Amino acid sequence: MNHMFRLYGALVLLSLIWGLSFVFIKYLLEPAGVWGVVFLRCLAGVAVLIPLLLYRGVPPFRSIPWGSLVLVGVLNAGLPWGLIAWSETQIHSNTASILNATTPIWTSLIGVVAYSVILTKRQWIGIIVGFIGILILMDFRVGDLFREHFVGIGTMLVAAMCYGFASQYTKRFLSGVDVLLTATVTLVTGVVVGIIGMAFTRGVSLDALWNVKSVFALVGLGVFGSGIAYLLFFYMISAGGAQFAVNVTYLVPLTAIIWGSILLHEPLSPHMMIGLLVIFAGIYLSTTKTTQKQTQVIRK
Repeated sequence: MNHMFRLYGALVLLSLIWGLSFVFIKYLLEPAGVWGVVFLRCLAGVAVLIPLLLYRGVPPFRSIPWGSLVLVGVLNAGLPWGLIAWSETQIHSNTASILNATTPIWTSLIGVVAYSVILTKRQWIGIIVGFIGILILMDFRVGDLFREHFVGIGTMLVAAMCYGFASQYTKRFLSGVDVLLTATVTLVTGVVVGIIGMAFTRGVSLDALWNVKSVFALVGLGVFGSGIAYLLFFYMISAGGAQFAVNVTYLVPLTAIIWGSILLHEPLSPHMMIGLLVIFAGIYLSTTKTTQKQTQVIRK
């Protein structure tokens, strides 16, 4: 009972933090740029986690699976966070959060393609329903993804794919690695990705950054949205499995819509709400009993 209480408590808390993160990204885009947001977000998170890791003790260097940790850092922080920030230069934060909710669908598909996960007929129907929800959210303008409008909806979908792969990979290859170490290396990798991105685009404008709103967003996005949130996320993967952890995306759009409406005065269109509900239906169908199927395949 205590275990389930902690697990679902972490789920709700993480959804509140990450829902607000979409608003913080909007606040930081102007002073920091796309990759500056990644750099600052990860750097603030690292500032929180490294002292905790040093206090707890770092495992022997050679025992750490550096390659796997760096790969997860790129696919679970550096790359998707840059894509999300890039997306929010073109779409509202609430739309970005709804598209982010497709992560469990991509997680299931990647499990099938990369890890021989067996899905039921109901789960395949859920995946199809989820994609119909995406089409509704796009107002059926599929052609926009292949023209100049790919940045926005298209980049958000790629970010969700990155999350799906990283979740599956973490569960299979890093489940025995310390959660704090995984989160710390993930964010350090994100710092490096942010620096590389800024080298080819633009850096952080310190003058524009030093105002109450930007500093508040930086602390919220870095300390809570990256540092504390990643401890919660990797804890859920370890304690509840990859599929349970990505279910945080059920709740994040709801909290993001509330935060976006209150703080950014973003509109909420009917097709957006219908798309959200259809995507949720697809997620529910596509993730049912997936964990059980995964376990059976692994045991074979």
